[in-house]
Amino acid sequence: MSSSIEIARHTLLSCGLVLAIGTVAALFAQKVRIPDVAVFLIVGILIGPHALGLVNIAADSALNQIILLFGASYILFDGGATLRLAVLKQVWITIAVIATMGVLITATITGLAAKFILGVPAVVAFLLAATLASTDPATLVPIFRQVRIRDRVAQTVMSESAFNDAVGAIITFSLLGMATGSAFSFSATLFELVTHSAIGIVAGIMLGYLAALLIAHEKWAFLAEYAPVVTVVAVISAYFAAEGMHASGFMAVFVFGIMLGNKERFGFQMEPGEAQKLDEFVLTTAFILRLFIFILLGAQVNFALMQQYWLGGVAVTLVLMFLARPATVFLCALPDRRARWSFAELLFMCWTRETGVIPAALAGLMLGMKTPGAEMIASVTFVAILTTILIQASTTRWLASKLGLLEADQG
Repeated sequence: MSSSIEIARHTLLSCGLVLAIGTVAALFAQKVRIPDVAVFLIVGILIGPHALGLVNIAADSALNQIILLFGASYILFDGGATLRLAVLKQVWITIAVIATMGVLITATITGLAAKFILGVPAVVAFLLAATLASTDPATLVPIFRQVRIRDRVAQTVMSESAFNDAVGAIITFSLLGMATGSAFSFSATLFELVTHSAIGIVAGIMLGYLAALLIAHEKWAFLAEYAPVVTVVAVISAYFAAEGMHASGFMAVFVFGIMLGNKERFGFQMEPGEAQKLDEFVLTTAFILRLFIFILLGAQVNFALMQQYWLGGVAVTLVLMFLARPATVFLCALPDRRARWSFAELLFMCWTRETGVIPAALAGLMLGMKTPGAEMIASVTFVAILTTILIQASTTRWLASKLGLLEADQG
């Protein structure tokens, strides 16, 4: 049998196993009432090459990269589609400040801690901090799908996670340039950030409007019955349109989701049956992609790499969770008089800052580039992913309940 057929059979078997085991894991998560991403991560570790060895899909394989890229984009689109413009109007100042200045505050505090705890050069410490500084939409969007939190809190945290990815990535690449000997320019970095964000937002708005026109306009909706396919094509198009213009593809798909989710405000109305079909399709597709992303992420945790830095990694992660994040939330959200955040809401936002797919991708990229300190950065990043998802994601419902932020029907 040819090697390509053998590889195809092995890949198909691995995907079938991930789907079957992931479905059982999701059922378990539903029964014990915790977000499924935490369970998927544990299951991934158990069935991965470092434990039972049932699934072995390499982190740098084309399949894994496609799942990560499309999965993160689609989950972001799903998150954008759940946001309501009326709610965003109340809290946009907090979102703008926490997704920009907030990333810098988190990176500064975490970088100083990493330099002191790990004893590495400043540029390496801040490179690690920039990798960890942004929150993860692929983790947070599904959590708020499952745990119904007060609207404005959920939408602020989800929007922050979508917008701060671009900021975190730009800071990381700027520091990466410094670590590899390139010159650093603050004004150039700021200009890059503004243009990347603006182009991403414009691309998302244009494609969102076009998709709404084709599936929900009373005269031009000739693709209404193909709405799920139009949505998938538009997510891919929004990502690549923005990336092709050297902008943030993730920001584009998130804004595209906001446009499509709020299409009624722009005068578009889908037939109830078609709208329900689209909702069910998006929910199912997002579930499958979430299952694959987090089980594969768990399977790729490199324990041999983590061993050397796990103690320092846990210490840096604790500083990130209990010092850097609370400082960021209170400094960025408390001054927003328009939003009038309560202490309970601020406390909850301090706790919801999971590290996940995007930091893992950045750490993997640095390993591939053999950046100075890349092994330490990858090691601590995985410690942060495991710690924040297993501790914070699994306690989200409990904390929201204690703080009185659960929607009434959640009990």
